[in-house]
Amino acid sequence: MAMPIETEPAIKKYLSLQELSHHNKRDDLWISIHGKIYNVTNWANHHPGGDLPLLNLAGQDVTDAFLAYHPVTASKYLHNFFTGYYLSDYTVSEVSKDYRKLLSHFSSIGLFEKKGHGVFLTLCSMVFLFCASVYGVFFNDDPFVHLGCGGLMGLFWIQSGWIGHDSGHYQIMKTKGFTRFAQILSGNCLAGISIAWWKWNHNAHHIACNSLDFDPDLQHMPFFVVSNKFFNSITSYFYERKLNFDGFTRFLVSYQHWTFYPVMCLARLNLFAQSFILLFSKRKVPNRVQELIGLLVFWIWYPLLVSYLPSWSERILFVIASFSVTGIQHVQFCLNHFSSSVYVGNPTAREWVEKQTSGTLDVKCSPWMDWFHGGLQFQVEHHLFPRMPRNQLRTISPFVKELCKKHNVSYTCVSFLKANVLTIQTLRKAALQARDLSNPIPKNLVWEAVNTHG
Repeated sequence: MAMPIETEPAIKKYLSLQELSHHNKRDDLWISIHGKIYNVTNWANHHPGGDLPLLNLAGQDVTDAFLAYHPVTASKYLHNFFTGYYLSDYTVSEVSKDYRKLLSHFSSIGLFEKKGHGVFLTLCSMVFLFCASVYGVFFNDDPFVHLGCGGLMGLFWIQSGWIGHDSGHYQIMKTKGFTRFAQILSGNCLAGISIAWWKWNHNAHHIACNSLDFDPDLQHMPFFVVSNKFFNSITSYFYERKLNFDGFTRFLVSYQHWTFYPVMCLARLNLFAQSFILLFSKRKVPNRVQELIGLLVFWIWYPLLVSYLPSWSERILFVIASFSVTGIQHVQFCLNHFSSSVYVGNPTAREWVEKQTSGTLDVKCSPWMDWFHGGLQFQVEHHLFPRMPRNQLRTISPFVKELCKKHNVSYTCVSFLKANVLTIQTLRKAALQARDLSNPIPKNLVWEAVNTHG
């Protein structure tokens, strides 16, 4: 059956951006794409990317965000939501014009479809790491081998993380069914992290990149804050609750630049918890039972594997090793955003390019180290073109640099070491500011030394 064609009305009706901005509620959700206004109120609950991206950008012209996240074929469905209204003051900035030209160019030469053999190689490495870890536990009695097997398990989880990340942005396998299977297997079953939670969290992060009250990837209280704006106990529109900056949080934050790496070694515990919190919540979760079964598989095989070790000391060390090694990946996710520009308030879709580039940074690395960074070394490129396969990010990087240079848009690229330094500096700055707010406490020479030198 032929797809209905969206016809132009004889007399066009117009709304201004100001008028459109009033349609920004869950029960009244309108957006503009290419100057046409669409009512997506009823679609929000069925949107494959979840309702948060639509809610966070409601009442705005979202053309750039729509183009970034959807293939060209998605446009043919927009007629179902057309209100008959057009945006009277629709304009396109020069940077957006060039951004759309780049997007069109990349599409025309098929970069979004050229996924290479990266997924296959990643899956092969996962099989090797998993088998090596399990073999060492079952067939070797050396405690140091068992400790190394814990490290291999951590490396295995890192690679599964790249599969989960990529599959949340684009179809990594031949069919959607195989992609879904890869997600549940690599995420829920083998890593213990719900892919539904990951997509919900990560989509919100991309849309509201580095918004302190909308981006969940910056909301890590009571352990970390990246800005003193958190001292005002701002409300998280992702978690739908107030982030209270109380005395306990203030104490932890005061030493966050010291605790950052140790906490990252145990950060996986939070992902486990967040997965269950979402799946047992009242929030709509597609394939909830399937997600829970996948997590159940993980919580059967991993404890059984650990229990096979001969002593409690080896079991504890195995778990610590596996968690600590995969903590490298948690650090990597933080490096791309913690030291970048932040803001309070709704994400603004009309400044799509500017917001995405100012809230991210790239990490310099040689091509032979791409496996280690999993695409996060090209975070600016990834945020501008989230559907771009990981193996093409290095290809498009020069084009993105030129775009940013031409329009004087932020583009930051530093070494892996420098990215760590910038992150620690950001955390230390906020920590020292938190100490200034602390209640008076008995001081001694040790306290003075810590406060002076951080």
